[in-house]
Amino acid sequence: MVKLVALYRNPADVELFDKHYFDTHIPLIKKSPGLRRLEVTRISGAPIGETKYHLMAEMYYDSLEQMNAANASPEGKAAARDLMSFAADVVTLFYGEVGE
Repeated sequence: MVKLVALYRNPADVELFDKHYFDTHIPLIKKSPGLRRLEVTRISGAPIGETKYHLMAEMYYDSLEQMNAANASPEGKAAARDLMSFAADVVTLFYGEVGE
């Protein structure tokens, strides 16, 4: 299993960001073909000091090939365009294999 992780730094306007993220972006992500699970975590603190992060989204796929196919699909491209329209300056994306 592979997961794509989107880590969001604190946006300038949290309320505006959250409205777009949950009302527009998440519905687009849920249309991703092959998506097994989506987890969104609100970052509420750090062990030492303030955190510079707001949210983390984890999107699970059966394989790297399925994740790549999902990202190349019309639904994946729509989600990517949307992401860049509202979060390009605060998001970091990476993926990894989920260990057993």
